[in-house]
Amino acid sequence: MHHWRRDLVELAALFTAVAVADVVADLVGHGPDGPALLAISALALVATAGFHTWWSRRHGHAPPTGDTGARPTAEPRQAGPTERAEPTGAEPESAPADPVAEAAALWRMRTTVQDAPGSLAVLCTALAGQRVDILSLQTHPLAEGTVDEFLLRAPAEVAAAEITRAVASAGGSGTWIERADAHDLVDAPTRVLGLATRTALDAAELPLALRQLLGRCTIRSLPANVVAGKGREPESVPVEGSLEDTVMRLRAPEGGVITVERPYLPFTPTEFARARALVELDARLGPRIPRSQDVLTLPEGNAITVRRADTGDLDAAREMHERCSARTLGMRYHGPVGDADRYLNHLLSPRFGRTLAVQTASGRIVGLGHLLWDGDETEVALLVEDDWQRRGIGSELLGRLVGMAVEAGCESVYAVTQASNTGMVAAMRGLGLPLDYQIEEGTLVVTARLSAAAVEVAEVTEFGRAEAP
Repeated sequence: MHHWRRDLVELAALFTAVAVADVVADLVGHGPDGPALLAISALALVATAGFHTWWSRRHGHAPPTGDTGARPTAEPRQAGPTERAEPTGAEPESAPADPVAEAAALWRMRTTVQDAPGSLAVLCTALAGQRVDILSLQTHPLAEGTVDEFLLRAPAEVAAAEITRAVASAGGSGTWIERADAHDLVDAPTRVLGLATRTALDAAELPLALRQLLGRCTIRSLPANVVAGKGREPESVPVEGSLEDTVMRLRAPEGGVITVERPYLPFTPTEFARARALVELDARLGPRIPRSQDVLTLPEGNAITVRRADTGDLDAAREMHERCSARTLGMRYHGPVGDADRYLNHLLSPRFGRTLAVQTASGRIVGLGHLLWDGDETEVALLVEDDWQRRGIGSELLGRLVGMAVEAGCESVYAVTQASNTGMVAAMRGLGLPLDYQIEEGTLVVTARLSAAAVEVAEVTEFGRAEAP
């Protein structure tokens, strides 16, 4: 309605101006006062034009010059509540640091919840109440309930007991929790694929892969003859394996049995399926070891080769036994010298550890170093032929074995020898690692606690290293 009134006024003003112009033209053309009337008409036209301009500026489409009634633009300021207004021109105060981001602890937690809608949501709400962040979650369905495995990040001041109490109040039962580290941040599929790759490249990795897959557990490999000797036939373990609460048994590819025990936490069917898949992969690929080797030069100029060994080197290892003295074999095997050959097949098997062999240019083995998986612990053992002792071969083998133990995530390694075996003691001391000594009836057990320094120790040798073919 406002626009119609404005248009009518403008049209009336236009008609008025035309009428006035016509009257003025007639008067100027026919009357004696023509010049005066012409001046008056000019003033009338100027006044009409001024009125039209004023009216258009006030009611036209031009942008308003005053307040339009809209909300003014807010000044930039820090988000969040403030207790007082900030002074003009002052920089906003920085946001307080997040205590969780500054000091946080990683936890691995497993608990059982009811298989009902909303049970997991209640548990997550309880964790949020403790300022606990859920980084990853895996579910293990069971016949009764569901086992949920969490990777959590909590403020450093929040203790494990507080987390478990919150979980219990939310309906969780059978809760287990332990500290985690940055390695646990890798998601489960990526970790399983990495373990499968390691197992495919080296058969000796199978026990280590199982341990990393299942957490803290004890893994034992029993050959077929040992199982049968205890009255348990290998066939008593089904081909697909067996799961009994905290113990799982898997058929080893060579006919023995792999036993995995974890007394503090029952295994789930999902974990059992993953472990069985790793063992099946190992069985399909068959015996294998990495074929890399290093050619080294002894101080006197002799070239030797250090490489991985397996049961294919059994005959050469027996020949080395025949060249060793009874004293050397006795200090190594701590028993009758005639029984030394019986241990070789077990020691060379990649199922029970890793073996390094020192080979001369003619192809003769003159030294063996073993890294043996002994349940939760790791043993190192050395045997060097008499004529090749005191040349740094033992220290070279030990340094490399310790490097392998570090890569496998072992916390310590131990060596069992006789107190009179000064060569083995000197090699252990040469590692530069913290050592513990225990002596019982002439048997000496030296335990080295591994640390980050062990990586450098493994690379230090007593003689030069040539190019590795």
